[in-house]
Amino acid sequence: MLLKSKTEQLKSFLKNENLLFREEERYCYAEDSANLRIETVIPDVVVFVETIEDVQNVLKYANIHKIPVVPRGAGTNMVGSCVTNKGGIVLNFAKMNKILEFNPDDMTMRVQPGVILGDIKALAETEKLFYPPDPSNYKVSTIGGSIAQSSGGARSFKYGTTKDYILSLKVVLADGTLVALGSGTIKDAVGYHLNQLIVGSEGTLAVVVEAQLKLIPLPETSVVVTAYFNDIENAAGAVNGIIKERVFPATIDFMDKNSISTVEKFYPSGLNTDKECLLLIEIDGFESSMDTQIQRVEKVLRENGAADIVCISDKEQMEAVWTARRASYGAAAKLAPDIVTDDVIVPRSSLAKMVKGCRDICEKYSLHVCIVGHVGDGNIHPQIALNIENDDEFKNLMSAKSEIYSLAVELGGTISAEHGVGLEKMSYIDKVLDKESIEYMKRIKHLFDPNGILNPNKIW
Repeated sequence: MLLKSKTEQLKSFLKNENLLFREEERYCYAEDSANLRIETVIPDVVVFVETIEDVQNVLKYANIHKIPVVPRGAGTNMVGSCVTNKGGIVLNFAKMNKILEFNPDDMTMRVQPGVILGDIKALAETEKLFYPPDPSNYKVSTIGGSIAQSSGGARSFKYGTTKDYILSLKVVLADGTLVALGSGTIKDAVGYHLNQLIVGSEGTLAVVVEAQLKLIPLPETSVVVTAYFNDIENAAGAVNGIIKERVFPATIDFMDKNSISTVEKFYPSGLNTDKECLLLIEIDGFESSMDTQIQRVEKVLRENGAADIVCISDKEQMEAVWTARRASYGAAAKLAPDIVTDDVIVPRSSLAKMVKGCRDICEKYSLHVCIVGHVGDGNIHPQIALNIENDDEFKNLMSAKSEIYSLAVELGGTISAEHGVGLEKMSYIDKVLDKESIEYMKRIKHLFDPNGILNPNKIW
């Protein structure tokens, strides 16, 4: 706990209604959506910033007094990136939530960090434009958090992740300096691309206060093809076969038998619980191309032993299918007091080995796991239900996680595709980065934040 006099001085340059000092008000800002077994420290104060100047003033003050500052959007990340394990100041962006400029001709949008991703998508679509990154929590998560974690989602296979849609940023450094990064143009070959360095840095290098986003034309139409398989290898073979047929789906998502059964038990959606796994394939493009794409996809699916192939074009039915897929985390949370979702990625050729290996590891440690993922890019999310307060179950979880990460690396992948590192994975970084890389990254951190006030004890 900091000296009260240090945080009380914030009242001299911030509105009183934007400062939370009471313990019951600060308590809920100590954690985020990650299920971690750590001792959290309640923040000393929560600051709702409204302007760039507010952010600058807070950081200048915090840097002088060496007070930790934790930037926070909606707190939906899964790796403990917003946990205040050193107390300090939570910088809350809920009031910096304006869309500052929408330019349909240039296909750009300029936004504050607190804008909800769903609102960005909705506004873009009014002009038949598209912001593709779609993490499962896009209806509540913010663009600032999305930039901090470099979030992805189901459409990453075809359209890329957040990093591919950032044209320029305005950021505030630890000492309060405002810096503009990036040119705002599609092409930019001048100097180092520091804006890309900030994407995925989890608020440890600088605080994003404004972003200019790239938009693309909205596909004319889309359909979802669902297919069930009795064998994971056949499902993986179908994914490769679709690509060989020169069809590039917007998404190829996956649910294993446990996740299908769990969703059906708690959120009945009409899914077939008898099969080993389900592929959800969304195809988009021009209306005139749909029949050809569907025919090629269905041909590959049949050749790889798929059953119950269904093509869905009705928008409400498509949304119902995706709701079932997105409900997997909430459904798995009903199986035990706690749910831990993970995030690993391997080359697509190793996907079946990764899924089966993950199952075997969890079975070895008596952990119930439901596996979903974005298999077009080899990214899976094991969702493990357990009681974290049970010492034996927690010990088994940590052993399983370590083996899952080792398997991902062994198969040519890495320990995080889109969730980030935060507190959850920082002790595993040396599994995927060599000592030299880590040393240079730490030097970059020190250069940007010499006093170590920005989101301390995250990543490093």
